[in-house]
Amino acid sequence: MTEAPLLEVPLLEVRGLRKFFPIVKGFLQRTVGNVRAVDGVDFTLNEGETLGLVGESGCGKTTASRCILRAIDPTAGQVLYRTKSGETVDLAPMPQRELARYRAEIQMVFQDPFGSLNPRMTLLDNVGEPLLVNGMRSRRDRADRVADLLKLVGLRPEFMHRFPHAFSGGQRQRIGIARALATEPRLVVADEPVSALDVSVQAQVLNLLLELQQRLRLTYLFVAHDLSVVRHISDRVAVMYVGQIVELAPTNALFSRPLHPYTAALMRAVPVPDPRVNPADGVLRGEVPSPANPPSGCYFHPRCPFAQPRCAVETPALREIAPGHHSRCHFAGELALAGA
Repeated sequence: MTEAPLLEVPLLEVRGLRKFFPIVKGFLQRTVGNVRAVDGVDFTLNEGETLGLVGESGCGKTTASRCILRAIDPTAGQVLYRTKSGETVDLAPMPQRELARYRAEIQMVFQDPFGSLNPRMTLLDNVGEPLLVNGMRSRRDRADRVADLLKLVGLRPEFMHRFPHAFSGGQRQRIGIARALATEPRLVVADEPVSALDVSVQAQVLNLLLELQQRLRLTYLFVAHDLSVVRHISDRVAVMYVGQIVELAPTNALFSRPLHPYTAALMRAVPVPDPRVNPADGVLRGEVPSPANPPSGCYFHPRCPFAQPRCAVETPALREIAPGHHSRCHFAGELALAGA
């Protein structure tokens, strides 16, 4: 009798993640409600994989990523991380003093490459600061490491004595990537790392991220709102709407046959270079609901062209409709939705 193969433990597993921001009013500053920025997010991320987290502005994707990093404290849920030693720890309730030991393994690439760099510090100090914080006291050793990092991201080592204002947007983002890689992380959270760049430069930075992933066996949580970028770099895609994941699937499956009406609407909203296509066809009716007062039942039902009475009263669960393909829709699999 052969033994069953062992299932690989995910590098990161997020369970029921929530982040509510209190609404306070009056002289006594009483809490009268909550902004449900992240409202029950669940997903896993395997080692060496890229998961794209996509959605409209304000859907909660950046807040979710910052909760995972513990840049902000989550209201509820678990963030289970598998360390280098193989131990699984929950980062969500962990005190800051204990959390410090795992900071080097999880790093972030920020959206604004200029705003994330200290303009008063040279590249040596900007990129070398994580090394200093993590115990590398020798300035010569830091300089050697920074030189290697700059070469790794396609910049010349002699640039380390210049200041951030001397570089273009694409070069500054390469500097941000070098800084994120300084501590040899396993998980990199990239928060819209190419949205502030020109299209030609976007392609260069995306290709650099893919090359670094192969060379260093990195795992990416890639936050974006551009579907073409997500399609290019991601192995799987999670679509968010008003703080919830409404669809989660392998990239090819999601773009060829979406199972949630909101995902299909996002794809129709992408401009097509064809004068015969009416751009108004991809516009959803209504407004995005406020996370401070979300609708009952399915959050998307006020804007959904397929909504039924059941959708207004019954909250749908995120169900697996096909292998690896999950959708938060009562009628997932029954609707004829066009892909990209």
